[in-house]
Amino acid sequence: MAPARLKALHPLAGAVTGLSAGAVVAILLPGGLGSALGLLASGAGAMLAMRAFEQRGLARHEQAMAGLGEVKVRLATNAIRLDALSQRVEQMPMRDADAAPARAAIHELTAEVGLLGDLIHQVATTLADHETVLARLPEPAPAAAPAPIPEVVLDPEAARRARAEKLAAERAAAAAAAREEAEAERAALIGKALSEGRLEVHLQPIVSLPQRRTCGYEALARLRLDENTLLLPHEFIETVETRGFGPTLDALVLTRALAIARHLGSKDGGIFVSCNFSHATWSSSRALATLTRILDKYRDHTAHLVIEMPQTVFRELDPTSLGLLGAMSANGVRFALDQLVDLRLDPRALFDRGIRYVKAPAALLQAHVEGRVQSDIDAGDLAALLARMSVTLVADQVEDNPAAADMIDLGATMGQGLAFSPPRPVKPEVFAEPEPAPAAVASVAPPPEPLPEAARPPQNIVDRLLGQDRRMPASPALPEAAPQETRPERLPFRAVLRRASA
Repeated sequence: MAPARLKALHPLAGAVTGLSAGAVVAILLPGGLGSALGLLASGAGAMLAMRAFEQRGLARHEQAMAGLGEVKVRLATNAIRLDALSQRVEQMPMRDADAAPARAAIHELTAEVGLLGDLIHQVATTLADHETVLARLPEPAPAAAPAPIPEVVLDPEAARRARAEKLAAERAAAAAAAREEAEAERAALIGKALSEGRLEVHLQPIVSLPQRRTCGYEALARLRLDENTLLLPHEFIETVETRGFGPTLDALVLTRALAIARHLGSKDGGIFVSCNFSHATWSSSRALATLTRILDKYRDHTAHLVIEMPQTVFRELDPTSLGLLGAMSANGVRFALDQLVDLRLDPRALFDRGIRYVKAPAALLQAHVEGRVQSDIDAGDLAALLARMSVTLVADQVEDNPAAADMIDLGATMGQGLAFSPPRPVKPEVFAEPEPAPAAVASVAPPPEPLPEAARPPQNIVDRLLGQDRRMPASPALPEAAPQETRPERLPFRAVLRRASA
């Protein structure tokens, strides 16, 4: 039997032998030692297999190079033989026509053998160059471990919520920008209307209870933006106070209230007119001082003027504002405590501050009667307690007749609300300038000095409403022979106001 050659074995024989030996060792030697020796045997088999593969590749490379060399030698030998054959053909006696095909065939074979030799030489040179380049290349660095890929958790519901929140935020930003633009435009229109004096006054009667006779009016401001747009107080007060238009608005309201108070002063019955100031004016001593100077200049008309003040503002007045209130009260101005939030009142302190009226909402008084709101003062005793200090209780916001009956039971002296009369608009011509008096009458009884143009309030509202002819001279100023003019019939205020606003 011929001996076995190791080189004839397959390269994987070493790997199989190593794995088998490792398995046998791991089985025969239990414990960690057997496992370690088994792994070493398996690794040695794998290394032997790799070494066998490498040696086999080198052997094949050497065989290829040797085959290429042998091909080159045989090609050179065949080239020499072709050259000798060509010389023999040249020496043979034959005609040129017969020798030409043989020479052409020999030349073609010689050219092909030379071309094949060049190709073989080029292949050998290329393999040698590749081996040289591979030998010069550095050993490859070990591949770095790939970075861990973060786990992506897909939550369709969370993505949908995120998109919805983003869209909602964009819509909210657009809506806020639109609101700011609209508010700026609205503020510009309100400021222009105030600067042009387009303020209208609506009058709501304040009646005595239970007779329901008119004893005063509240001047309610309305702002005219254009022919078709008339703003109520709750629609422009916030803008007026935010933009700093409060002093302008209050000056316009005060001038119109002074005009009405001046004409009410010439009538019998002690009818008054009340007006409101904005919170910005009450919180500004400078604005109050300006209004105080106006009232001081026209103190002859303030006896029929009442200024309403919110309860919250009255409790927060600083010493300077309280001093200005005292100056107004010294000029004959009376005050009314308005917008009550509770019944914690001190009648003596109210009287000392010049407050002569307390306007309590009917709903607040009813809540105290029903026990829904607790107070130290019983609602039924409030009117009597205030009356002891010459302060009148006015039931405000009386909406219907049952509420009016409840206010009468509580002892309210006056009432105001839709149950008695809604606010009535007054035509612009009611505030027209009065016509000059006749010369004969003017010489005996000159008219009062008119107000300056810059602060002149509208006039002639009460004469127009009550149907009086202000051009009629007083009877003592007329000559004895002068004919007496007939005095027109005195109509109720509601009938005349309804006729004027029709």
